Amino acid sequence: MTDPAHSNATADTPDVRPIPEFAGVHEIWPRGDRLKAVRTAAERYRERFAAQGQVRAIKSFDIAAAPYPARFAFQGYSVNANPMISIINRMFVIQFDGFDGLLKTLVWEPTVAAGSAEAPFYNKLQAFARGMRAERLFVKYYNDPDKILPSLGLRNEDVDYVSFDHLHVQDVRMIMGSDKPIEGEAAPREPLFPNAKLLVHRKELGTFESMHPMQWAWYVERGMDGVPTERLEAFDGDVELGVGVSLLWTPGHTDGNHSLVVNTPDGIWVSSENGMAADSWQPELSKIPGVRQQAAFYGREVVLNGNTLEDSLDQYDSMVKEKTMASPSPRDPKWLQIIPSSECAPWKRQWPVVPTHSHGGLDYGTITSTARHGA
Repeated sequence: MTDPAHSNATADTPDVRPIPEFAGVHEIWPRGDRLKAVRTAAERYRERFAAQGQVRAIKSFDIAAAPYPARFAFQGYSVNANPMISIINRMFVIQFDGFDGLLKTLVWEPTVAAGSAEAPFYNKLQAFARGMRAERLFVKYYNDPDKILPSLGLRNEDVDYVSFDHLHVQDVRMIMGSDKPIEGEAAPREPLFPNAKLLVHRKELGTFESMHPMQWAWYVERGMDGVPTERLEAFDGDVELGVGVSLLWTPGHTDGNHSLVVNTPDGIWVSSENGMAADSWQPELSKIPGVRQQAAFYGREVVLNGNTLEDSLDQYDSMVKEKTMASPSPRDPKWLQIIPSSECAPWKRQWPVVPTHSHGGLDYGTITSTARHGA
């Protein structure tokens, strides 16, 4: 197995290309020099990436809102007026030209809410919320992942790839299928997207093999059991999937965390759960009480989504990598085009912990049927 620490390692497919600009940056020591190297590499790659072309189409959809401790969302930087907020999970449908010349479809973050509820943290939180009769204040359902593509005129069978920035609270069996039943069910699960492969960082898969207590609360127990290996496409480091779309290794939140980067008519967008709002990457603009002040006090340019803190220095570097890649928004140029995959909800009832700015969703191009996988 290739050492995942090397950013120039390849994936298990010839259609995915390594990104040489990031080779070796995560090995540089001391840590201040590593941050500089990450930023410089992102600047170099941003120029080449932007010149390669744009994705054909990208559209985002809200999936569900879930409760989340405010002290995690902004690394303890918010006033403790609302100890619990809600975060909204997003799913993206992206179409792009693959390096093999074929149109590809990627579904990013197709969270199945029923699976997420089985992660130890949410399982315990749900029991508490039911006891307090407070569950409805934090939870809201918008769309089922497997119903979205048909609403766009695209079949679920046409999806080539599925990916998540990391596998916190994901029961992968419910998404990619399994060859044995989930506990309490009579038959094995069929995949939501029958012909898709899960693009996943090799270190994220390794977490399921041997989990540390600091990781345990956020992963669904046995969430990978029975998922056929042929449905997995493991990769190391940073990779390009095709024209206008890349997955950048952004470790820290988890060892195998990676971020979606897409090029659009409005420039480059980045999506991950390293932060919970635009404020997270630009705290100097934040109006959330304590965020701007604490970031300035400590001399930090980003504020982490800090529920696990597997490696806070790595996560900080990763967020700098993301904001260096992102373009300024043409709608409001002081804000960078970074859209959280799970974003702090803008609901009045959790004031003052609401985003200072939200980009809303993404909607570029037209999703079209690829019709490559049979009738």
